[in-house]
Formats: sequence, C-alpha cells, structure tokens
Amino acid sequence: MNVQDNYQTIRRNIDSICERTGRNPKEIKVIAVTKYVSVDRAKAAIDAGVYHLGENREEGLHHKYQVIEDKAIWHFIGSLQTRKVKNIIDKVEYIHSLDRISLAKEINKRTQKPIKCFVQVNVSGEESKHGCSPEDVIRFVKELESLENIRIVGLMTMAPFTNDRQLIRTCFKQLKNLQLEVQALQLPFVPCHELSMGMSNDYELAIEEGATFIRIGTSLVGNENGGV
Repeated sequence: MNVQDNYQTIRRNIDSICERTGRNPKEIKVIAVTKYVSVDRAKAAIDAGVYHLGENREEGLHHKYQVIEDKAIWHFIGSLQTRKVKNIIDKVEYIHSLDRISLAKEINKRTQKPIKCFVQVNVSGEESKHGCSPEDVIRFVKELESLENIRIVGLMTMAPFTNDRQLIRTCFKQLKNLQLEVQALQLPFVPCHELSMGMSNDYELAIEEGATFIRIGTSLVGNENGGV
C-alpha cells in the first residue's frame, strides 16, 4: 500500500468536492486513523503530509507516541473512560469523544492547558454508539462554563454503517444544524467552529454537509491489524 498515493487521491477528491460546493479545501483536515496499523505505517502518513493522527485506544496512542512524539498532532477519537484520562492527556491536542460532565471534569482537572474537545453526538440514535443525544447538547455545553481547560471546538458524530446514502447525509445535516444552534449561543468557551464527521466510506458526503475534520483509516493507511 502506498500511503502517499492514497493521500493524493483523497486530496484530489476533497478539491473536487470543494469546487463543486463552493468550499475552501484548506478548511478540510484529514486525520489518519492509525488504530489498525503499525508505527511505520503511521510514519508513512506523516511523510505523505498527513500531520493529524487519530488513535482509538490508550495503548495504541502510547505505543506510537513513544516513537513519533510531537511530530504529529494527536487526536483521541475513541470512547474515553474517565479513569484513563490521566494516561493520555499530556499527549493529545484534541479529544473527539466528550459526552458527559464527569469526563469533562476529569479532563479539566488533569491538564494544565486548554484541551480542544469535540462533543460527541449520537445523531443516529443507535444504542451501539456513544455520545450525547442531540436534545441534550445545548444543556451539556452550558454546564461546561466553569471548566477553564475545556474548549469546545466542535461537534463529532459517526453515521450509521449503511448503504443508505440519504440516511448518512441526513445525520451529517443534523450535526451541522446542531452546530449552528450551539454557535448562536455565542459562548466564549464554545466556539464550535469545527465538525468531525466522515470516514473512509462516507467522507465525501460529510464534506458536502460541512465537515472540517474527516477521520480516514482504511482508504488512507490500510489495515495491517498490527496496531497496538
């Protein structure tokens, strides 16, 4: 697998979508999801020009960070247990899975600097997915005002894994509309200017509906099943 070629293909797709929709391709940042690949494959992503790396698990983050360190911008994109915050907080710049006040308080307590967080929203309502319900997001972000180290830069969701493209698009539209509702509050600690949505199978739809971060694993770095 040639990660450089894969990335160039993805960037060409991004350029095409942005030209069609009137967006600026520079707004779209690609996160290489390295959960299922080795350190060498993660390094290949950096060599190809992908500087945002995303890990789902504490163990994988630690393993790769020991080698790559701050040569990448690290995103924690998996469900995060409160008790594990202390183990990852000094390594990541973004957390994509903030979905409860107990987690926010732990993040706030464990860091000495503001952490960029995405509120994870379960737009699809699937029981298998984590995240706030859309109806709870406004209340949740308002509860964060006293936590000086929590900065809500945006919202995140995972669309259903389905061939129903219209259903996927509807989920992304709902997250975009929710973002506009949050922005209308004009809370200084909740700029909410980012949307983390879209993966290998649906990132084109996500960009069309406003994504600024897309999380790409298989079609960028592949799946070696060798990630820690």
